[in-house]
Amino acid sequence: MSSTAGNNLISNVPAIKVWAENRMIYLELNDGRILGFPADRFKLLKAASESELKEVQLTLNGYALRWENLDEDLTVQGILEGRFQLPLEPST
Repeated sequence: MSSTAGNNLISNVPAIKVWAENRMIYLELNDGRILGFPADRFKLLKAASESELKEVQLTLNGYALRWENLDEDLTVQGILEGRFQLPLEPST
């Protein structure tokens, strides 16, 4: 990683809101962007029910997502960089 990576547009952007809907996790970032990703891109989230997914909370001043009952934590930075555990499954 280059030393300038910390200065790019995707670095150090916290979320101000997080929610789950139809097995998608959505983030609203403090710069106004809204992004979503399929819960099925992460092992523990893939196995979770819709109601368990909806229990997501923002932690670390908006820099991380936490599912207490699943004992799962994700960083906003990792999501922005596309660091997912599982490949995207093709739509049927």
